[in-house]
Amino acid sequence: MLSPEILSIDCEKVSSKIVRFIRKKIDASGLKGGVISASGGLDSSTLLVLTVKALGKDRVKAVTMPERDVTPKTDITDVMQLSQMIGVTCDLIDITPMINLAASIHPAFSLDNVSLGNIKARIRMMIAYSYANIYKMMVIGSSNKTELLTGYFTKYGDGAADMLPLADLYKTQVRLLASYLRLSPNILNKTPSARLWSGQTTEEELGLPFEKIDLILTGLKRKMSIEEISSDLNLPESKVFSILERVKRNEHKRRLPLILRLS
Repeated sequence: MLSPEILSIDCEKVSSKIVRFIRKKIDASGLKGGVISASGGLDSSTLLVLTVKALGKDRVKAVTMPERDVTPKTDITDVMQLSQMIGVTCDLIDITPMINLAASIHPAFSLDNVSLGNIKARIRMMIAYSYANIYKMMVIGSSNKTELLTGYFTKYGDGAADMLPLADLYKTQVRLLASYLRLSPNILNKTPSARLWSGQTTEEELGLPFEKIDLILTGLKRKMSIEEISSDLNLPESKVFSILERVKRNEHKRRLPLILRLS
């Protein structure tokens, strides 16, 4: 039976494992710390708190990269308040001029939300890695399991990182962890959005709330049929099928580039 309880986690245990993982990987790399692209959303905020627990505030660099007229001011406020609370310096870089320049290169770029949105995600990735180069740090990404399985991320954009500590947690599990870490209600209750264009919401694009998507993904992992998942969750089979198709269609985004072996 697919019920919300099967997604419950031991937050204390999971939190400790993530902290140890981050610390171990950074120390083994010989680098000085971690760079986090902080959006003010649930995932990056959770990751920021855990990374500070792992490395200490002096080894963490946060950077928030809003776009004028798209990023809500509340996101910036939430990022800055959280950073101040945990003692981390967070730089603010307005990426609007870079987006405008990229959009001017080809007229088609500015006509398609998805194409331009991917450019925005890759601009943010480029800046994060520039910070990593400057400060001799790793880029620590905040993608979760739901996003990775459904392909809800930009290839070589927000999906690009040196490590993904939250990548084996579904979105609903990240929310449980965030609550355990006592993140502010503003962050906990925020409508999930990649903020790639005005009015964008993640759940509207995916067609279902995360609570349902995560249970569908759990059912697929358990080799349940579409019919069984549909019956368990009282959902139309078409909705379950659409998530399954997303997982299959976006397989290429979860793999390294294809190599033709000639040797």
